[in-house]
Amino acid sequence: MASEIVVDHREKALAVLKADADKIMKLIKVQMDNLTMPQCPLYEEVLDTQMFGLSREIDFAVRLGLIEDRVGKELLDSLERELSALLDAFTTK
Repeated sequence: MASEIVVDHREKALAVLKADADKIMKLIKVQMDNLTMPQCPLYEEVLDTQMFGLSREIDFAVRLGLIEDRVGKELLDSLERELSALLDAFTTK
């Protein structure tokens, strides 16, 4: 029974982190679709804050043993790749 609870908490933690990562991904996609200036101070502030918040959530989940460090890094890496693609798309526009 206890191991089922641990698995349930791990699944919930991963689902919450993925949902938060998806919200950030949507912000990036909106920028890519519109190719608006990614250096906009408001955009940078929101995105930086969101990315920092997600990194802290991931760190907390890792420290609690709810997710593996590798899984957290993969979530952040995928978002960073999207950000890089956005910057590339904007600079080649």
